[in-house]
Amino acid sequence: MTEFFEYGAPSASVVLIQPVSAHDLPEIEEEARAIRSLTDAEFRLIAVKVADWDADLSPWRAPAVFGNRDFGGGAEGTLRAILPLCADGAKTYHIGGYSLAGLFALWAAYRTEAFSGTAAASPSVWFPGFTDFMKANGIQCGAVYLSLGDQEEKAKNPVTASVGDRIREAREILTAQGTRCVLEWNPGNHFRDAALRTAKAFAWLMNNGRE
Repeated sequence: MTEFFEYGAPSASVVLIQPVSAHDLPEIEEEARAIRSLTDAEFRLIAVKVADWDADLSPWRAPAVFGNRDFGGGAEGTLRAILPLCADGAKTYHIGGYSLAGLFALWAAYRTEAFSGTAAASPSVWFPGFTDFMKANGIQCGAVYLSLGDQEEKAKNPVTASVGDRIREAREILTAQGTRCVLEWNPGNHFRDAALRTAKAFAWLMNNGRE
């Protein structure tokens, strides 16, 4: 059963939806405070706790990159659990996340028009076949924020080290397709300032990414 944790103003017209793991939850309050410091807009942040990060957020099955657990391709089920949260047509919904959750957010915006913007902070765009998927499909949101740490493409793992080339390619694809898109580079590797990076992504959508 999917669990939801809410932060911010329950009646806000802007709703931020973010898949998280149990490990992420202690940082979500910090993230919400950071968002409040970066925008004057009221928001409701819904953290959607997933049970199995690699299985529940991967858009299709793929070989393991870390250890020996393959990616399970369970994103469709996670999206089905999230969409009922977007039922009020009077509200604006943005989806976002960090790392594989950032990749999921990008993928989800191709699968539904429920979201006005996508906040993809250090997304795992190295995921096999993902930029090919972007080329072959049209995203259904109006604005996308991308970010990456400036040390991430220097990772020892050759698959994840491709993230720099892939995120540049993703920006080019989105821009060529007419999507409002920004790519911001942050200091540090993939494990630095995840809450702040995600907060900056959501705040950009609220401040600059309006349709």
